[in-house]
Amino acid sequence: MFCVIYRSALRDQTYLYVEKKDDFSRVPEALLKSFGKPQLSMVLNLGKREKLAGADIKKVQQALLDQGYYLQIPPPPESLLKMHLENSGQD
Repeated sequence: MFCVIYRSALRDQTYLYVEKKDDFSRVPEALLKSFGKPQLSMVLNLGKREKLAGADIKKVQQALLDQGYYLQIPPPPESLLKMHLENSGQD
């Protein structure tokens, strides 16, 4: 299974995986609007990989089959205050 990965022009560390190059027909219009103009990042053969850097490969494959796209968003920023309180024993 091949997929094409695009990075968002508007959202840092946000990627859209689709099945075919420049085919966004199964991606909701609202998502494309908030994503901005997709910028080609890479083409991958998921069948020859065991894992991906920022996403669970099984979830990506399943999403591509079920809905025709997968959206990878960055993890939420860590709360420095929460980390400080946890490390100092206060909660």
